[in-house]
Amino acid sequence: MIDKIWKNGEIISYEEAKVGINTHSLHYGSSVFEGIRAYDTPNGVGVLKLKEHMQRFMYSMNVLGMTCKYTLDELCQAVLDTVKASGKKSCYIRPLAYFAEGGVSVLPAKDHPVDITIYCIDMGKYMAADKVDIKVSKYIRIHPRSTVCDAKIGGHYVNSILASRETLGTHYHESLLLDADGNVAEGAAMNVFFIKDNEVITTPLGTILDGITRKLIIQIAKDLGYKVTERLFKVDELINADEVFFCGTAAEITPVASIDDNKLRRSDYTITNQIKEVFEKLKQGQVYKEALTYI
Repeated sequence: MIDKIWKNGEIISYEEAKVGINTHSLHYGSSVFEGIRAYDTPNGVGVLKLKEHMQRFMYSMNVLGMTCKYTLDELCQAVLDTVKASGKKSCYIRPLAYFAEGGVSVLPAKDHPVDITIYCIDMGKYMAADKVDIKVSKYIRIHPRSTVCDAKIGGHYVNSILASRETLGTHYHESLLLDADGNVAEGAAMNVFFIKDNEVITTPLGTILDGITRKLIIQIAKDLGYKVTERLFKVDELINADEVFFCGTAAEITPVASIDDNKLRRSDYTITNQIKEVFEKLKQGQVYKEALTYI
């Protein structure tokens, strides 16, 4: 249930947050957003990587030419105020910026109004299973020369919707997208890692979203003493990997059990679980304490 939201500098009721039918972003997908987690910890409600999320939010706004009249600090405070007003302890936070009502031209005018909203929803476990079976999608990830891949733009997610629809009515939990050259890109809404011979490997930036959880995983794995490599790889390497997992703000860390019905050779997920154990401690403010901003 959504009760209170932040919109353009004010905390208002959800019922007051109206979006007009002539809203530009409703027609053209010209919105940007973030997904942020807040966790209930012994030290209070902590928001994970708040500053980094809002920096990316402002970057995405800039990519679409949106004017943001708020500073980074003001937007971060708005997130904290919204969580506090919601009364929630552990939740998923959705900052959203969009071109509001105005002309219907594809290119918004320089003075086209921009609305910014922030709200919270309850979110438990996002993934459908503790270990997921994934399907390689027939759709490819958006080519980097066709858009700005590291901006979190609403319209990009049509690509993810189409890929995810392929799993409907099947035993697959999630989809996996390749790039135009047949390399593994990412999941529909999460990054992917695999482990082979104690090396942690993930897709390099370029065709994927620069995931904030992804950065955390890389740091944790390195601090645990593992070699971390960012490079291109094919699906066959995933199928023959020792371990595979997805990561993301919503997905957190979720092991992969099979890829196109090819079960992984090992099922102990030793390194994945080591990383996950540190991540769980991080969520409680026990390690990497700077990662949480408290309400």
